[in-house]
Amino acid sequence: MKNISGKKLCKILQDNGWQLVRIAGSHHVFAKNGEDARIVVPVHANKEIKTGLLKAILKTAGLLSIYFTIIS
Repeated sequence: MKNISGKKLCKILQDNGWQLVRIAGSHHVFAKNGEDARIVVPVHANKEIKTGLLKAILKTAGLLSIYFTIIS
């Protein structure tokens, strides 16, 4: 299965209406108006995010349907 970097995931979230609220060390925190959830994305250089965390973040963001587009 193909994984993506934290930087690329941040770009995907921003393109879908999530806004960067703050950066705490190497973790970027995103929020969206009308959503109670916050999403924390680890951005460690160009290190890839593993499959389980990627799916959990996309599910929280309501973007799980694009997961299959990413891995193809």
